[in-house]
Amino acid sequence: MRSETRIQVMKQAPSPHSSLLTPHALEGTVLAFDFGTKRIGVAVGDLSLRIAHPLTVLEATQNEQRFNAIAALIKEWQPVFLVIGLPAYMDGSEHEMSRLCRRFALRLEQRFKLHTVLVDERLSSHAAELSLADSGARRIKTFVDQVAAQHILQSFFDELETS
Repeated sequence: MRSETRIQVMKQAPSPHSSLLTPHALEGTVLAFDFGTKRIGVAVGDLSLRIAHPLTVLEATQNEQRFNAIAALIKEWQPVFLVIGLPAYMDGSEHEMSRLCRRFALRLEQRFKLHTVLVDERLSSHAAELSLADSGARRIKTFVDQVAAQHILQSFFDELETS
């Protein structure tokens, strides 16, 4: 049984990169992050294909190690912008992780000079676990964060299709 998770693009203040979000104006790679305090799942996708793929999980505990690993991914993949999952309670209200994700997105933007887009990630980890279980994958915990990032990015791409 496949779980359908609707993930909404969160409203942000206009930025000089707002044109990046027009559905037909962009080509290039996008990296997406499922932020966590212990692990960060990473996915990659291409705007012309609008298909997301799980990439890796960053398990560094120190911020500098995390940002160095992210810098290496940015250097390798050359993304045109970044998508970050923004957690919220089921009623849409924010909690402590929401604040940490916003801070993470701001740090990415400042450090790498790339536009960031926040995407509602409610149920992305649950959807990832279901996808992995449905596929018969072993060691689900090993892959859940990167598959959650894939769900976040795919939802972003799907939202572009409907806007």
